[in-house]
Amino acid sequence: MQQSRPPRPKRPGTLVPVAECINLDTLAQRAHALEVLDEKLRHHLPDTLARECRLADVRNGRLVFLASSPTWATRLRLHQATLLKEARVACGNTVDLVVVKVAAPSPVPPEPTRPIPLSAAAARHLRSAAKTLKDPELKALYQHLASIAEEKNPPET
Repeated sequence: MQQSRPPRPKRPGTLVPVAECINLDTLAQRAHALEVLDEKLRHHLPDTLARECRLADVRNGRLVFLASSPTWATRLRLHQATLLKEARVACGNTVDLVVVKVAAPSPVPPEPTRPIPLSAAAARHLRSAAKTLKDPELKALYQHLASIAEEKNPPET
């Protein structure tokens, strides 16, 4: 489970040369291995607790879990003996410690708002504004916007 990693830069803000970076395939394999181990370990937790935490890393003999609040972190710590036992079965006897950190879950992005269609009056105004423009590119954009409005609302005759 543990991989050798490139040394960290000495100063904040310095970049690691590309040649020293971990390759994408190795990173994907590690992410998949963590996901599989996460599922195995959370399977041994109560469902309510399993929904509120996730395995973040296995490094230097430590299982690092993230919990959504201090309350869930405390409840997770009560199960550390079970987690250690199961992790040792899955990873070998290289795991010695369970570390639980509190990290709020990622915010759920808001649902995209539906665009309000342009009215026929807006299409007329766009066409008349386009006629006054000298810039051909801007004129074409205005006419295109007007045509979109007219597709949704056929012109009145």
